[in-house]
Amino acid sequence: MSIRSKFPIFETSVFLDSCSHGALSNDVEAAYATYLEDRRTHGTHWGTWMGIYEEMRQAIATLINAKPQEIAITGSVSAALNAVATALEFPDSKSGVVVSDIEFPTASQIWHAQAGRGARVQHARVEDGQNQERAFAGLINDRTAMVAVTHVSYRTGARLDVPALVKLARENGAYFLLDSFQALGTFPVDVKSLEVDFLVGGCTKYLLGSSGLSFLYVREELIENLHPTTSGWFAQKDIHAMDIFHHDPVNAARKFEMGTPPVPNLYAGLAGLNIILEANPEKIWNHVSGLGSHIIQIADDLGIPVRTPREQQERGAMISLQAKDEVAAVTALAEA
Repeated sequence: MSIRSKFPIFETSVFLDSCSHGALSNDVEAAYATYLEDRRTHGTHWGTWMGIYEEMRQAIATLINAKPQEIAITGSVSAALNAVATALEFPDSKSGVVVSDIEFPTASQIWHAQAGRGARVQHARVEDGQNQERAFAGLINDRTAMVAVTHVSYRTGARLDVPALVKLARENGAYFLLDSFQALGTFPVDVKSLEVDFLVGGCTKYLLGSSGLSFLYVREELIENLHPTTSGWFAQKDIHAMDIFHHDPVNAARKFEMGTPPVPNLYAGLAGLNIILEANPEKIWNHVSGLGSHIIQIADDLGIPVRTPREQQERGAMISLQAKDEVAAVTALAEA
């Protein structure tokens, strides 16, 4: 069976919404059905659920070239970012947080929420991915605690120059966090070669799974000395201890988790992620980047302004076209 044939919606529609929510595959639909059958047949089925929970952790690690113990599974990127933020301190001598001006709202709002704890948030002005290093270099210094940026802009599809920004962070003793939600599943992402400290992503979009399932990578060398104050029973060394008198977090990225994982979404997320691993992100990018170039050429021929960078290595999968009336454009596309 071809991968394309797994998606029934492709038989009737051109699907253009992957940057918001990926198309539903037969595999993901069947995974939900399997979860419901497990519930109907077994009621509480912890043994199976925990097996899928750990399979998901391994699959995420495989996708980004990490170790399973470096992966925390969360219900949202917001939960992951909040856990990281609470693990940091913001003394006056190291209180800076640098983000870009093309972040998804939650990725900036959470850092601004740390102002009461001393954080000073600054936004690097990058225009569709241009002049990035210069914009960040003017803000990152020895008082910077964290550089937290998007991999690919959700508005324009511009890809930030991660290696250059990681280098700036390293030179100034700052952590580096990468939001790869709009990148994962569209091209290869290797946390070891990128040398990031943290990475967040989710299964809603190009990973073809479900909303309500995200994850956090924490570089192994950092885990022992980071202590998030958001917590729960799945962050404990022994999940089954049921100890109400102590907080005893595990020495793994799981310490950044909180309560019971979103079990139905684990079934769906694993099914979607397995499609991506089968297809191979490098082959996916070879195909998708060619489609992007084709769309840009058509837009140019029609005189439609393109907001996405034209060079393949400067963009992600999404191509952003500027409409004169976006509501009318969306309505016309839906009717077609």
